[in-house]
Amino acid sequence: MHVDTAITSRKSVRRFLTTPVDRATIMHILQIASRAPSGSNIQPWKVHVVAGAAKDQLCQRLLNAVDLGKSDPPEYHYYPQNWFEPYLERRRRCGFGLYATLGIGREDKAKREAQARRNFHFFDAPIGLFITMDRRLEAGSFMDCGMFIQSIMLAARGQGLHTCPQAAFAWHHTLIRDELKLDESSLLLCGIALGYEDTQAPENGFITERESAENFTTFHGV
Repeated sequence: MHVDTAITSRKSVRRFLTTPVDRATIMHILQIASRAPSGSNIQPWKVHVVAGAAKDQLCQRLLNAVDLGKSDPPEYHYYPQNWFEPYLERRRRCGFGLYATLGIGREDKAKREAQARRNFHFFDAPIGLFITMDRRLEAGSFMDCGMFIQSIMLAARGQGLHTCPQAAFAWHHTLIRDELKLDESSLLLCGIALGYEDTQAPENGFITERESAENFTTFHGV
């Protein structure tokens, strides 16, 4: 797969087939992704792979917590504390577009919550990945890990697989740390669902729009 195709075909898949993904394929993807750049080559990322019974147990604990309204204070702020334009409108268009694709009305709180709940079993994907880094590192390592996460998603496309990066898990870091026996220095960044796309699912037909490069680029002396 050409790199352009991998990038443009990557999307957040929110319903997967249960078709297994073997360990060798997962390791191949992670080995390719390990070539992601990092400042001074410190490679700050750690990956925790869950599948089978271990994934089922973790997901059940997460779903129980969600159903009881339990969550953790975030260890980092993914989104701004006070939204402003143009970011607020982009976020709204994304959310409204997804729910419209699913036939969920803006006022249908129960169905919106049910869809959000699906995050916590990785949208049926057979493989879940958790990305962590040492909390003693600085903001540059967030950028490094972001490039690593993107590399995972592109390498997955090279294997005919799809992904969904999921920040939602960061609000349940205590439970996940306990289940995976992570030490206190581990900062949970996100999860990633990995598997084969269910091409019949309407939500997978929702493709977010992107700004034209002309709108976010300024040339200086070129």
